[in-house]
Amino acid sequence: MSFSTKMLIISAVVLVALCLVGVGVVLVVMRPSAPAAPPATGGGGWYQVYFTTPKYPDKASDHHGGLGDRLTEFINAAKTSVDVAAYQLDLPNVTQALLDARKRGATVRVVSDIDILNDPKENPAFKQLQGAGIPVVAGNSNAIMHDKFVVVDKAKVWTGSWNFTENDTYRYNNNAIEILSAELARNYTVTFEKMFSDKKFGPQRKPGGTTPKLTIGGAAVENYFAPEDKVAGKISARLKNAGKTIDFVAFAFTDDDIGKVIADRAQAGVIVRGVFETTGSETQYSEYGKMKRAGLDVWQDGNPYLMHHKAFIIDSKTVVLGSFNFSQNAETENDENVLIVDDATLAQQFQAEFARIYAQAKNPPKK
Repeated sequence: MSFSTKMLIISAVVLVALCLVGVGVVLVVMRPSAPAAPPATGGGGWYQVYFTTPKYPDKASDHHGGLGDRLTEFINAAKTSVDVAAYQLDLPNVTQALLDARKRGATVRVVSDIDILNDPKENPAFKQLQGAGIPVVAGNSNAIMHDKFVVVDKAKVWTGSWNFTENDTYRYNNNAIEILSAELARNYTVTFEKMFSDKKFGPQRKPGGTTPKLTIGGAAVENYFAPEDKVAGKISARLKNAGKTIDFVAFAFTDDDIGKVIADRAQAGVIVRGVFETTGSETQYSEYGKMKRAGLDVWQDGNPYLMHHKAFIIDSKTVVLGSFNFSQNAETENDENVLIVDDATLAQQFQAEFARIYAQAKNPPKK
């Protein structure tokens, strides 16, 4: 199955926007855990969260200081090991950071999607890594290996919606978070080993070996992997407990069960606001039309390229984030990861990002 065919089936989104050119980005970095950098707003020193802020029209001169620089710093700090599960990679600085880590003596290992690795337009960075002796294992021929995480020294995790590409960095709305936690890193390492060492992807991979519920820096954190952990049910369970508000940003939202939970909470008086990526939102599969007809405060996004987030903010205190699109393909076929974090400071950062995207959806830039 070709890469383009898989994307049509899996996302139910025709990604014509991928062919566009001309949007720039200035990175907005939120550092709730950085003691010397404002805003020093808690987080207990255990995480840093980042957002891209695409601009239209694009200026090539804006293509610097993005998330690739932050991930490069993250990898450059590695002393013993770097494990990477990357759907896509075309950033030279991130590629070089991995090469440099190996030269320093760290063990560097990579997992990717089989169709990406076999696509000459997508694979140059992966082939460069392989040429330097870094092993790259690819799989999931029936769906996609959609993770975007990095584990450094089995102590720190980088994850989120952001693919390690120029487009994702400077044209698409995305988030990324780095978390200092050996226990969380163990979860990601266990799942990485299932793909890298056992060559088990998607439905082949069995549950087990991870600790789904953790406490990090005093905050409750849930950590799940798809498809083995039945992630949609975990998200629905948290949404069912919403008492005041549900805000969401969704690249692909086609899961009827999650959509029904949101509709039910809205009927119960919960204030619901949402922004959908425009491309694909008017198909019969998308939840956008149903929610719009039900009178919910939902919008198509205003980014002329892609709004690539997959996040919920519940009652201004809980954030659901990761690589997991709200779709049956993510639930049953893809390789995905999700965090559910109960932390008011993190929720505040995502609330601010939501507010930016919501405002742009109501007043999109003129093309």
